[in-house]
Amino acid sequence: MTVRLHSIACVSLIAAAISLGGCSSVRNRLDPEENPGPCPRAFGLYDAARIVNFAGDDVTPQNVTFTAEIQDVRSLCRYGRDGGPIEADLKVTVGYGRGEAATANQHTYQMFVAVTRTDRAVIAKEVFPVQVKFGRKGEVVYRVEEFDKIVIPRAKSTTSGTNFEILVGFEQSPEQIEFNRLGTRFTYSGLDD
Repeated sequence: MTVRLHSIACVSLIAAAISLGGCSSVRNRLDPEENPGPCPRAFGLYDAARIVNFAGDDVTPQNVTFTAEIQDVRSLCRYGRDGGPIEADLKVTVGYGRGEAATANQHTYQMFVAVTRTDRAVIAKEVFPVQVKFGRKGEVVYRVEEFDKIVIPRAKSTTSGTNFEILVGFEQSPEQIEFNRLGTRFTYSGLDD
């Protein structure tokens, strides 16, 4: 999947973030020379790195329909020649769950990838629908989602990748974000109770 992020209006980041993965530079991908600088840090945004959907208003394990949680974020990057943009490729490992209240055997999750200036405003963001098919209820499906050619603009050639971050997460309602902040966890291990 080839992705080019489009600029959007700056917005404030909410909450602290926990790094779920790392990043590394890549040699010999597009250019035989070593990267002239480090990659932007890539990670799952704490408040958005997991999502739980419910059937109805009762927040109980029996009412869980679908869940997802980012397990790991890995990135590779390359610097453009003559001060061009940095391009990053992401591999995001996600565990998707189907709860007891699910009536369908598939679900579409809305994942986002955002580029920020380090600890500052979002400078670009794009949302991607990710469809997952399940077998039985209580099943967990692990997949690696790939997001390629994420463009990180630089004002000049001396601007390092450490001035940027790449955030990954799930689009969520205010209620789902609050659920995450409370630390409640309804996820499925794939084992029958």
